[in-house]
Amino acid sequence: MDDERAIRTICRVNLEGDGFEVIEATDGAEALEVIRQVHPSLVLLDVMMPGVDGWNVAEQLAADDETREIPVVFLSARAAREDRLRAKALGAVGYVVKPFDPVELAGLVRDVLERVARGEREQLNRELPEHE
Repeated sequence: MDDERAIRTICRVNLEGDGFEVIEATDGAEALEVIRQVHPSLVLLDVMMPGVDGWNVAEQLAADDETREIPVVFLSARAAREDRLRAKALGAVGYVVKPFDPVELAGLVRDVLERVARGEREQLNRELPEHE
């Protein structure tokens, strides 16, 4: 879920090219609505979105019994340590700093999904780098 059309398009094309089904949202409120309806396997979430930001989306997902188990990977231009620590505190399983290599995104998503399926969600959270 990203408010920048170009970023969403690049992510979608690369993920669909690797066999993933992609559902997009343009802002945080729409993201919450879509996530609650669809219950995706994973959420790619931008921090800076209009209206409801990514932090708030992640907080709401974590507080809801229906969505708290959905893994969240943040995609953000924000690379500061405090942002990474906040993502970690919210239970994120990944943090990708923009600009990123979109070709590598599908591999990251596949790895996260496989590790979550093996019960390594908490380990992924602990492995989040606190700085670049």
